[in-house]
Amino acid sequence: MEWVETTAKTIDAAREAALDQLGVAADEAEFDVIEEPRPGLFGRVRGEARLRARVRPAQVRPKQERRRRGRSDGGAASSATESSAKASTKSTKSTKSTKSTNDAAPADASETSDAAATAPSDKPPAQRSRRTTTTSNKREESTMTNEERPESTVTPEEVGTAAVAFMEGLTTAFGADADVAVKVDGIELDVTVTGGELGLLVGPGGRTLNAVQDLARVAAQRRLGDHETRLRVDVAGYRERREAALAAFARDVAGQVVASGTARSLEPMTSADRKVIHDVLNEIDGVTTRSVGEDPDRRIIVDPA
Repeated sequence: MEWVETTAKTIDAAREAALDQLGVAADEAEFDVIEEPRPGLFGRVRGEARLRARVRPAQVRPKQERRRRGRSDGGAASSATESSAKASTKSTKSTKSTKSTNDAAPADASETSDAAATAPSDKPPAQRSRRTTTTSNKREESTMTNEERPESTVTPEEVGTAAVAFMEGLTTAFGADADVAVKVDGIELDVTVTGGELGLLVGPGGRTLNAVQDLARVAAQRRLGDHETRLRVDVAGYRERREAALAAFARDVAGQVVASGTARSLEPMTSADRKVIHDVLNEIDGVTTRSVGEDPDRRIIVDPA
């Protein structure tokens, strides 16, 4: 995924500027601080913060978790259960022996923990085995860096096909007659849904559409273990109309700021909408833009240049 580089007076300001350029939330991006401001005389700060950021790659599921478990897993689980039962019996006998002597020392915390770990469970052996394997996989995955994770062999076309299948199933569940198509441009995937009676999938201010897009991303990208693609879903041309309206609004605000010489504060927007505003105003002379506040109340300030 391509990195973007930003500079600002503070690390936080540079991070927020990078999020605006990427058009994603903070939990969907990763950052690499290149340079930090240096303390100067009398509490002043010298230099600027500089960092680079990119959209966080989706994580690939370890092969252990993705493979199908056959009868051999059940046999292994049974062996583990028998070992647990034996250890539990020994632990019980040891506990009874300890209780018989009043002057015996209390059990060590580690021994109590071991006994609890080996105690028999009411759940079936296969279920306990699956839980143990999943916990191990999650622990292993959390310790891996992006460079250590295996490269995904999933192509953008496969991710697009999965996204289309998800949206077709969703529109069918909504009882809508819709056509779903995907356009693949490198790592950019644009899924479009056209048809009638699709307003429920858009919702007020496009909030439902944003949630649908997140679901499609989970169903297509993360389930397949894809790292690189960026998925966007548009229903009934809403996003295209929204971007055109935001662009016209941004140009109008720029004209007002240039004419009055006074900064203008815009209403809170999502990161995707802020990106449209920034992109449009960056091409207009006489104004500059900056973002202030925290999501969901983060907004753009348009200043005269």
